[in-house]
Amino acid sequence: MDRIVKIAEIGTLKKTRNPVIIYSLTEESEAIANSCRDHGVNVVAFCDNEIRKSKNLYAGLEVIHTPELPKRFPEADFLIAHHALDDCGEQLIDMGYKNIYSPINILKEYNVNNHTHRTTQSYMKAKVDHSIKLHELYFDETKTYLRSIDIQITEKCSMNCESCCNLMQYYERAKNTDEEILRATEILSNNVDYIAEYRIIGGEPLMNKQWAQITNGLAERYPGSIIYIYTNGTICPKDEVLETLKGKNIHFYITDYDELSRNIEKLVQSLKKHKLAFYRKSAGNWVDCSQVKKQNRSVARLKQVFKECCAKRLYSLLNGKLYTCPFLANAANLKSIPDNKADYVDLFSDDKNLKNKIKRLVKMENFFPGCDFCSGRPHDPSAALEYSGKGLIKAGKQMPSMSSRIPFKSYN
Repeated sequence: MDRIVKIAEIGTLKKTRNPVIIYSLTEESEAIANSCRDHGVNVVAFCDNEIRKSKNLYAGLEVIHTPELPKRFPEADFLIAHHALDDCGEQLIDMGYKNIYSPINILKEYNVNNHTHRTTQSYMKAKVDHSIKLHELYFDETKTYLRSIDIQITEKCSMNCESCCNLMQYYERAKNTDEEILRATEILSNNVDYIAEYRIIGGEPLMNKQWAQITNGLAERYPGSIIYIYTNGTICPKDEVLETLKGKNIHFYITDYDELSRNIEKLVQSLKKHKLAFYRKSAGNWVDCSQVKKQNRSVARLKQVFKECCAKRLYSLLNGKLYTCPFLANAANLKSIPDNKADYVDLFSDDKNLKNKIKRLVKMENFFPGCDFCSGRPHDPSAALEYSGKGLIKAGKQMPSMSSRIPFKSYN
């Protein structure tokens, strides 16, 4: 099958008369822009589907809200920084663009040490290396690969957000979910060709007292992959615990919720002290997508909501089951949607067809039955054709008390 995204040649981009635009503000998009400058490719702007990202310059360049591109640049050449190349390419083709490229050769020519970045140097080096690998796999259709797998080790959280997209606000008796996690990841890794990132999440993963043992176990088993710990800055681990992470490919991803992230400065200083890589990002706004409700969509509407979803490649591992996104994972775990084996792959089953089932889930292009219970999670709610939420909302709005929970219909 011909790919809609082609590999960019530096010489061709240097000669093009069209503006060159980098699609998506991933962390490695900064490296792509730097490498283009190094090789004389004139990048004029970035674009991104999240309108809030278009308010400020990024790496010294304008950021255009993607739906506005045709008004600004009727013709352009694009370098896709995002890992979901086909999804990005399809959006640009729908807008009338033709020259859509992978920056794999541009990244291969990039020396991280020749530049400073918005992230730590080690973090950027890891992002560039794995971006190259993911783009290589994109062009090999025989491979089944995951850019990342979210490993949920707890339902507990140190915050109580009423609109958590991972549905923590519905758990009445939150508990840890770390039983046989390492066995589940081993089964998964044995049945796919590559996993770039293992992401430790919750809830707030640092509330699970075994978080460091789980993280170290993953790092030891998969030294070629990056291990990320997603935290909200409310908890700073002890020095002796952080010391166990040193020398491994482990990074902290800290979401900054302003005053709610009460220990974020202490955490940052501790990570610097132990020379552990981290990335700090403002929570900003969320797309409201936390309601669990039967939508009764037609097949055409289900295909549309799946097409527009920004989370359909956020593969999630919860209690030994692999899902395509955290909404399906937690909605099924809560029993707030009917149990449908088409929504997940049970890694602990004795199914001899496990590898093919994982491949079908990873390469799904239509929708899952559970998608009909989701409001939708588009990059840009204002432009989405199939979305029933409230749009962009302030991240981290807290419920009245830590014991507050949102009721839901249970399917037993």
